[in-house]
Amino acid sequence: MRDAALPPLTTPLAALTGDYPPAKPRVASVLGLGHQLPPEVLPNGPIAERVGIDDDWIVKRTGIHTRRRAADGDRLSDLAVAAARKAMGDAGVSPEELDLVLVATMTPDEICPNTAPLVAHALGAESAAAIDVGAACSGWLSALQLGAGQIETGRAQTALVVGAEVLTRLTNWDDRKTAALFGDGAGAVVLGADGEGAVGPIILRADGSLAEAIVATHEERFLRMDGHSTFQAAVKVLTESTKEACRLAGRRLDDIDLFVYHQANGRILRAVAERLDVPPARVADYIGETGNTSAASIPLTMSLAREDGRLRAGHQVLVGAVGGGFTWGAGVIEWGLP
Repeated sequence: MRDAALPPLTTPLAALTGDYPPAKPRVASVLGLGHQLPPEVLPNGPIAERVGIDDDWIVKRTGIHTRRRAADGDRLSDLAVAAARKAMGDAGVSPEELDLVLVATMTPDEICPNTAPLVAHALGAESAAAIDVGAACSGWLSALQLGAGQIETGRAQTALVVGAEVLTRLTNWDDRKTAALFGDGAGAVVLGADGEGAVGPIILRADGSLAEAIVATHEERFLRMDGHSTFQAAVKVLTESTKEACRLAGRRLDDIDLFVYHQANGRILRAVAERLDVPPARVADYIGETGNTSAASIPLTMSLAREDGRLRAGHQVLVGAVGGGFTWGAGVIEWGLP
């Protein structure tokens, strides 16, 4: 069992020198949360029939039963805006209050313009800086690190951090290895200074020598994946980064109420839980109904978990992701939202 009282999650800034007392560290907190899923539910059946397998084959290897698919006329930016509006409403934050809009995605509507300026404009956040973050499935975690850092240093007061993907548009429906994996969706959080809870230290790592394991080229426009090497690397780095993030945050694994990993594959989630000796009930597993939504999956999963009553105020939440590149990382959030 965890200790009754845990030390506060803070990322201290350098103290002032001279005769002045040390500056109180600013802490980034999650002020609002929201998600958006396309209405179309795509079950395994049509995919399985097309590639010559059955539903059970897909479920056994991925844990996925259904996924959401954006309609042909839907834009990624629209999904991102819808999730952002829900998070802003949850936070009680107006567009004029946003200083920074970060959108993590690997499936923008166009090569140029980037998605973040479109999202900021649609929201009416005309005074906000708007930046896309590209780190594949760990993109939202990377954006969270950047947004929290801006809050902590005082360079921003309020930041919107969105993860949004339409991965079905990069799916080769004739590739048995990947046809059933991916789904579409968006999730968002609003960050502010010194609210309830805190975003703790976040570690980010990369290893380009593994880049060939997950590839989508301009010529093919399809995601290709070496499933075996991806599985092995993902389990290893998620396990290691979880331990490191807990150590930096001054937390034990037993202190974590909910582990929210990138929803890449049900087998990966189970393998990481087994290596950490964490009960499955404390690992969020929503991939069965969403599929792999890449950069959207962590905020999307947190939002679904809150709807289900699994994410509550005062919870210690471990977030972790691994994605193409290879990129990966983890961090601890002290959840303050009811």
